[in-house]
Amino acid sequence: MKKLISFLTVFLFAVPVIFAQTPKGLGKSDPEAKKILDAVSTKFKTYKTVKANFTLKVENSTGKEQGSKTGVVQMKGMKYKVAITGQEIICDGKTVWTYDKSANEVQISTLDNSAGNITPQKLFTNFYDKDFIYKLNGNVKQGNKTVAEIEMTPTDKRKNFFKVYLYVDEAQKMIVSSKIYENSGNIYTYGMSSLKLNQPLKDEMFVFNKAKYPGVEVIQQ
Repeated sequence: MKKLISFLTVFLFAVPVIFAQTPKGLGKSDPEAKKILDAVSTKFKTYKTVKANFTLKVENSTGKEQGSKTGVVQMKGMKYKVAITGQEIICDGKTVWTYDKSANEVQISTLDNSAGNITPQKLFTNFYDKDFIYKLNGNVKQGNKTVAEIEMTPTDKRKNFFKVYLYVDEAQKMIVSSKIYENSGNIYTYGMSSLKLNQPLKDEMFVFNKAKYPGVEVIQQ
């Protein structure tokens, strides 16, 4: 369950992701990188709903693959649902249900809308505000596509990761993949496999329905 929550706090898999005062001693962010991120954020805010399939690959410090997973994220307004290999996070905009299939357990908590709390919507719009120093490294090739590479360094050195790389399709104004480097040496690579925008999503899918999970243990936080 922790890996799924970690996924939400640093993202990303690939959809569209203002700038705040930077703590002293950490330098300033690159205005060219900000321009790209702001364009991605602006476009994302025009979507009524988003559904995206993503992949996650984990490598160790030597580049050896440790495993891979697939998942789906769906968003509608402040509501969201994230599912990845036996785990789900569901939010109706007020309550958050975190479900672990292997344990048949759901943890229920109240959504924290404070600035320090991360939701998928924030990750797509302004997560880089206060949390990172970022710079544009230029263009790189990914398959047959040329994308902009943005290097991001967290301002809080207590984070369990020290570097994030975002790869942005500037023409489409969306993030197509990302890499996250943990202090432990692990590397997490996220990529989008499909994207559907502005399609009807029913409100009831953003509420945990206990009847669909027989015998589930409920833990109220």
